[in-house]
Amino acid sequence: MWSLEGDAGRMCDRLDRREMIRVGGLSSLGLSLPGLLASTARGASENTDPTFGRAKSVIYVWLQGGPPQHETFDPKPLAPSGVRGEFSPIQTNIPGVNFCELLPRTARIADKLAVVRSMVTNNNIHSISGYEVLTGYKYQGANARRISPEDWPWFGSLVKQLKPSEKLPPLTTVWLPQVIRLNENVTPAGQTAGFLGRRWDPDRFNVNPMEPGDGVPGLQLEDVPTLRLKNRVGLLEQVDRHFAEIGRGREPKLFGTYQDQAFDILINGRVRSAFDVSGEPETLRRRYGMSNWNQLLLMSRRLVEAGVRLVHVNWVREPGDSAVDNPMWDTHAQNADRLEDVLCPKFDVGFTALIEDLETRGLLDETLVVAIGEFGRTPKINPLGGRDHWGSVFSFAMAGAGISPGQVYGASDRQGAYSARDRVTPADLTATIFHLLGIDPSGAFHDPLGRELQLTKGEPIRELLGTRAATDVRVVPGGSLDRVKPFDGRKLNQRGFGKGAVIEAAGFGSRPKGWRAKPLLPADASSGFGAWHVPGSETVRLGFAAAGTRATGTVFLGQEMINPRAGNYRAKIRLRGHGPIAKLATAKLEFCRYTSLVKDPSQRQPLVAHELTAEALQDDKFVTLEFSARLDSSKPGANFSIGRGLGVVVTLSPRDVAKKLVGETAWLEIADIEVVFTGRTINENVTV
Repeated sequence: MWSLEGDAGRMCDRLDRREMIRVGGLSSLGLSLPGLLASTARGASENTDPTFGRAKSVIYVWLQGGPPQHETFDPKPLAPSGVRGEFSPIQTNIPGVNFCELLPRTARIADKLAVVRSMVTNNNIHSISGYEVLTGYKYQGANARRISPEDWPWFGSLVKQLKPSEKLPPLTTVWLPQVIRLNENVTPAGQTAGFLGRRWDPDRFNVNPMEPGDGVPGLQLEDVPTLRLKNRVGLLEQVDRHFAEIGRGREPKLFGTYQDQAFDILINGRVRSAFDVSGEPETLRRRYGMSNWNQLLLMSRRLVEAGVRLVHVNWVREPGDSAVDNPMWDTHAQNADRLEDVLCPKFDVGFTALIEDLETRGLLDETLVVAIGEFGRTPKINPLGGRDHWGSVFSFAMAGAGISPGQVYGASDRQGAYSARDRVTPADLTATIFHLLGIDPSGAFHDPLGRELQLTKGEPIRELLGTRAATDVRVVPGGSLDRVKPFDGRKLNQRGFGKGAVIEAAGFGSRPKGWRAKPLLPADASSGFGAWHVPGSETVRLGFAAAGTRATGTVFLGQEMINPRAGNYRAKIRLRGHGPIAKLATAKLEFCRYTSLVKDPSQRQPLVAHELTAEALQDDKFVTLEFSARLDSSKPGANFSIGRGLGVVVTLSPRDVAKKLVGETAWLEIADIEVVFTGRTINENVTV
């Protein structure tokens, strides 16, 4: 993206086209034209394959962290429980093809997809395996955790050089919304133009469609005069340099055309409007899902409509997502919870909306869609309920232009650990993308020194290519859309205790998330010291259910938080006391880390505890109390362990006097608990 400094410069009505060209500073928009006019798709005139050049554009969906093959496109129901995981397969609308139950919408559009189950990098390191997927070449450098000018170019940089957009050459490749980061400020290799030079870098726009501002950074006219000088390469100078190479007398009309297009980007708002999803119908926006990443998918559709050749959409880091046990798709802990609560709801809703939207608009036949991560996850589930890095086999999906849908290509073994058939490499994927864009994958390109280099060592995956579906047979898909609802960002699945609320015993298990109590008394309890839900009420009570009760142990009421991250938490609890509860017991609200995957609130590590004051429990009137906690590592940028999950727990512990028979009823009554979260921000001064 553009980096801006200083005050806004002169406004639109004071600039003419000549001055705009003179100002320059458009290099970060991709207006670097050497090779632009002369470059064409190699072999286009000789290739008779009907799928060659079928794609006018590409939407590349990057699932950073590495999705687990078992819980997405390659379930293994016959594997041991420690391998297959906690979810079941469901039938897609293609006979004999199953996906995980967490992808019910995706199962309904399997006839529009080609899924590969045999991708291999044989590397379990984010940066190195990711480099290979993004470039098609094995990493040969010294440190893949750092971008280097010696890196092999990201495949999109070669697209930018060899197949610029006819409609919008200044914006051939767009990258949304940020560079790939591993932990704090670690930006791995493979996501730039590398040795080709910065002119072929993707144009990155750090936008959040959920927080619209005054415009897209770098596309405001008033920004142009204040661009940093180090990024300021005048368009006219670039055009001059290009025409010095190919002869100034050639293609004079195009010379003026590119000047006009560069000017139009800033003046006419053609591109700015493509970045603005607010004008889309509310029903369509909600169909995509109301999160930053989901709305970026909608933006990607608008960008290809505007003429962008290639849109790369990164999986977006959530607030506080950096340096925890399971950032993005990197589910080292809580794999099942993270998939069910966040990852699959976002992907299943957004990805299917994109495919359906493209098809409805007649764009799917000319737009290639790829969804892939840098690797998969281990077959064996670890003690934290997570899956670790695994590059020995993983899955990805393709759809759209030139792809024969309704099929699965390749296979993993019985445990989803290794390729069993039709092994595919990242080089084969890049070759397939080049082919579909009309770039001969057996061709070459030139580095800045004029050396001819091979585009890729892979071959197009021929079995995936075609102009019709692999099968015309359809079946009724399984799964339930209610099973995987759109992600809404809340931290507690159940806030109150009204209609539909269920309180389960502490040993019930992790899912579905909700209230757990120990000891849990019957709803019509006439004695006992514990927690109970009164029939017809919208509250829960903790304490002495009847007179003549003796307190034994502590009462626990807790709920696991959804998608816990590092940052600040604020809990609001509405409660009241009844009888002499303040004299008989002490109460606390805790933020905790569970020590059991069952998420028993009595098996926990308290992180921050707040005592509920006796005054709040004495007058039999509901009051609202607020408590805050910062859950983060003490060392800047260091990992904050999610472990087996984080939760909020209310405890009621008897005083000594209550360990004898209590002569009257007394309890703490809770109406609701709400948790609000603000994620920690990335510390720009720390690299981890």
